[in-house]
Amino acid sequence: MPLVAAAVCPHPPLLVPELAGAAAGELDDLRSAADAAVARLLAADPEVIVLLGGGPATARFNAADSGSLRQYGLDRPVRLWKVNCAGAERLPLSLTIGAWLVSRSGTELPRFARSVAADAPPAECAELGATLVAEAEHRVALLVLGDGSACRGVTAPGYDDPRAPAYDEGVAAALAGADAGALLDLDPGLSAELRVAGRAPWQVLAGAARAAGGDWGGDLSYRQAPYGVAYFVANWARA
Repeated sequence: MPLVAAAVCPHPPLLVPELAGAAAGELDDLRSAADAAVARLLAADPEVIVLLGGGPATARFNAADSGSLRQYGLDRPVRLWKVNCAGAERLPLSLTIGAWLVSRSGTELPRFARSVAADAPPAECAELGATLVAEAEHRVALLVLGDGSACRGVTAPGYDDPRAPAYDEGVAAALAGADAGALLDLDPGLSAELRVAGRAPWQVLAGAARAAGGDWGGDLSYRQAPYGVAYFVANWARA
């Protein structure tokens, strides 16, 4: 059974203290929860870490590829894993923050990354998850990057939408209960209207857990909506 554990984290650029500046302390709880989730992921004794996040297209990335936070004010590459001339600066934001989180753990484990198109339908997401499991030759830990609705209040990026709290409540319950079916039932249209960045990656996770088989248990360690965007941190492990 190659999928041994999974973790879910959000990917706001302000998670990086150098970007947050004087406001860095406002996300200390989120940063600590994300670090703890990665630590629990590593405690499952994986041989490989696969990062999965949303992007403009479904794609596979090389171990030497990197991302950039230049447009957010930090001119420093964030490398996925290896440093060599074969890499390129091509990671989307979700995977850039994911790579940054993994690097904070100090692990030397190999890591690879896949993106899923933000508008990929649920069946396609589930199939990608199953493919990740089928292709795995080693014990894999999956780090899934995705944000909830961005419509929690009048100062939110997507302004206030009364449908957002119920949507986020459903996501929180699904992550806490390792409920793959509930994640696969998330509506792509509503998700897009609420500016949810995590819908497709969460559905890939659901497909991977189903393909891996067995019973899974979930633990939701963080659920807040600072700055009007819902963020979740969770771990899934075999029950």
